Amino acid sequence: MSGLNAGTVGAVITVGIVLTALLAAVAVTAVSVAVAAVVMRSLLASQRRR
Repeated sequence: MSGLNAGTVGAVITVGIVLTALLAAVAVTAVSVAVAAVVMRSLLASQRRR
């Protein structure tokens, strides 16, 4: 084993970037779902008051 060659380092960096992008996508999806739930709840509440 002669340590890390350029291909291994590139693969590790690529996998890290992909995982980070997936995590960011999941976080954005969760935030948008939460915002949509709050908006729907406030709309339903305002309709019930009328």
